[in-house]
Amino acid sequence: MKKNILVIYYTQSGQLEDIVRNIAHPFEEKSEEYNVTYYNIRLKKDFPFPWSGDIFFNTFPESYLQIPSEILPPPEEVVNKKFDLVIFGYQVWYLTPSIPIISFLKSGFAENILKDTPVVTVSGTRNMWMFSQEKLKVYLKQMQAKLVGNIALVDRHDNYTSVLTILRWMTTGKKEKSGMLPAAGVSDEEINGAGKYGRIIEKHFSGNTLETLQPDLVKNGAVEIRAFLVRVEKVGNKIFKVWSNLIIKKKEKRPLLIKFFKIYLMAAIWVVSPIVLVLHLLTTPIFWFKRKKQREYLQGINIK
Repeated sequence: MKKNILVIYYTQSGQLEDIVRNIAHPFEEKSEEYNVTYYNIRLKKDFPFPWSGDIFFNTFPESYLQIPSEILPPPEEVVNKKFDLVIFGYQVWYLTPSIPIISFLKSGFAENILKDTPVVTVSGTRNMWMFSQEKLKVYLKQMQAKLVGNIALVDRHDNYTSVLTILRWMTTGKKEKSGMLPAAGVSDEEINGAGKYGRIIEKHFSGNTLETLQPDLVKNGAVEIRAFLVRVEKVGNKIFKVWSNLIIKKKEKRPLLIKFFKIYLMAAIWVVSPIVLVLHLLTTPIFWFKRKKQREYLQGINIK
């Protein structure tokens, strides 16, 4: 009997769809063994792409506080079928799984689909995904899903270059190289090469060795941890919690607070972040073992 593989994702630009389809391709090549189903999450009221004006910044409080929107029901072939493996593609908005992903997880459909099912999470992000993955782990645990693997593909350029390219991409839709700026997002080379992770997943799935899948993925470059960005994320989560709650509570002042948040965010990226980098470098010898242990944990699939 064929095994059923479900690929869940939400995409605006198409990048994440390309990634998960390449990862799923080794399963599709063995059509005599697997049925592969794709499920693209749809919102009743979707977000624009490219983003216009301050709309993206206006999604911040709901994004960070994980407030869902209403999704369209998944197709019957997704709801009424038992799957043997789920490849779950997601992107990160404001250090948190995106609103469409949170909306699916809180929709009531997710638990029926994911319960007691092995799940491999796949993210395609600018570079900061670590604590978003920790939040996703909590949802999967609550639904009794079995997290067996994680793949995190990122923009490999430095933090400041990737800020410029992602802002250009989000507001104009232009991903390609332009002037002195390189192409935005995950490189075409890594997207096209993502099939190697699919082959690793299929090998462990068919061999019934999913318990050793994640170390194999890590060994093959599926998860890179930059200690400096872990520190930035920790600080960012604390500050985002304050800002998001303030904006939600002060409804009448929301437009003004969003403008102040936008200014703050740009200042944090270009002024505060370099300071954090310097402090991180200065304290590296002191915290080397602690950061090594932290890196190993974040590369894994366990939850504290």
